[in-house]
Amino acid sequence: MMAAGRSRPAIRPARPEDASFVARNILASQRGPFPRGWFDIALGWDEPQCLDFVERIAVAPTPSWWHVSQSIIAEAEGKPAASLCALPASGTGAAAKAAIEAAAGESGLAASDVAAIFRRGAYTRNCWVQGGEGDWLIEHVATLPEYRGRGLVQALIDHALAAGRAAGFERASISFLIGNEAAERCYAKAGFAFAEEKRDPAFEAITGSPGFRRFTRAM
Repeated sequence: MMAAGRSRPAIRPARPEDASFVARNILASQRGPFPRGWFDIALGWDEPQCLDFVERIAVAPTPSWWHVSQSIIAEAEGKPAASLCALPASGTGAAAKAAIEAAAGESGLAASDVAAIFRRGAYTRNCWVQGGEGDWLIEHVATLPEYRGRGLVQALIDHALAAGRAAGFERASISFLIGNEAAERCYAKAGFAFAEEKRDPAFEAITGSPGFRRFTRAM
């Protein structure tokens, strides 16, 4: 329930002008409680450069699960405060690769630089878990620190699940870093339950997290 005196959040689709906000939340969601996330590690750049690159991906010609067209935003006090992406699981890997290549081309990166990004990013290979091809994915969930505790993520998840049901999906899937206890509590509250996890010592040495855990729920 919403706290007394607080109105229900306004939920809306993300727009191109939200790219910087969406990019910031993508980086935050990938990090969770740990220092670095996938883009930090795969790109190997400082925060401003990472944000600029993810902003490019958020409006790239090839939509991916980082694209504004796949994101929804919760507003608080008239400002973007939380976001997530929701989309079919099918084809997400190929779309993500194409979006990175498109953003790299716009950034003037050489082919060798792009290959290095994918090489550094391959550290997730042994422990990544994702929904099946028939699942509705909810990913990249994050709230600005000053707006946490207001039920924004629960409202976003409810909205995302309704969109998935309307599209004919029967199961939703969400993945997160093992050790992100806040995320785990939030998703359990939204009706998700444990489905699987994968751990990898090499992944933990790089990130501080043992691996990934996946929760699912019926739509």
